[in-house]
Amino acid sequence: MTPGGYLWWYLDAWSDDGRHGITLIAFVGSVFSPYYALARRRGTADPSHHVSINVALYGNAPRRWAMTERGRGDLQRDRDNLVIGPSALEWGPDGLTVHLNEVTAPLPSRIRGTIRLRPEALAARSYTLDQQERHHWRPIAPCARVEVDLQQPGLRWQGHGYMDSNIGTEPLEHGFRYWDWSRAVMPNGDTVVLYEATQKDDQERMLTLRFDPRGGVRDVEPPRRQGLPTSAWWRIDRATRADDGRAAVRQTLTDTPFYVRSLLDTRIEGEPGLAFHESLSLERFETTVVQLMLPFRMPRRARG
Repeated sequence: MTPGGYLWWYLDAWSDDGRHGITLIAFVGSVFSPYYALARRRGTADPSHHVSINVALYGNAPRRWAMTERGRGDLQRDRDNLVIGPSALEWGPDGLTVHLNEVTAPLPSRIRGTIRLRPEALAARSYTLDQQERHHWRPIAPCARVEVDLQQPGLRWQGHGYMDSNIGTEPLEHGFRYWDWSRAVMPNGDTVVLYEATQKDDQERMLTLRFDPRGGVRDVEPPRRQGLPTSAWWRIDRATRADDGRAAVRQTLTDTPFYVRSLLDTRIEGEPGLAFHESLSLERFETTVVQLMLPFRMPRRARG
């Protein structure tokens, strides 16, 4: 990995009964870290010294959010394993197993237990997100099953899941101003991914892809773009694409100073879908006031 670069693995899932959800991101070169941003300004931006696991719980259970940044002394990596502090990700013959042991902030509570992701098929191709080919996205397991078994808080469920990875050779805010991303599970188990990014030079990049559980992938005719309600707390703009502008926000999951994560009811290719959706403003992220606010939700506990 290059200085100032990043690599992350992302998974999400929503329970079959519609009551619970989870997102998890493991970062090497934590792109949204104020500490990594400061290190980049000072010219000491080693991605392995800015690592973290972000986990968020949604739905009827207690909503919890954790993201503690750690240093190179807390990182171990090989082909099949990623250890960041007290938590670990392990890739095996059946898929991914995550052993979580994280503390929430600013009010401390524990998120501890196991998440298992079982891919229905693996995607082999990666996609460039910018003309300069500095940012890449790989949909590792667009269609998957996820089992959540947490001791703290006591919570067990299973549902449809998704996993991907992003890698970049420069800071995310150097390449982009804004993006909207979503992944929707369709009635037959397919997953539709919409990726629409505005680059720093104002060029637009759009991916509209449909993955099936057997490993197939095809392009989708881009539906009509539509605006969604601005987030209530931080007033983040958000938008998506759907048949006849028929997407609606079912629930705002996370509303922050520079991104908003939502659950959408949408319609694509004539079919209803349930989508995780994110709108990200990198221009907001770069502002001084946001950088000063972030440590309250992202404490740093570094060794090495």
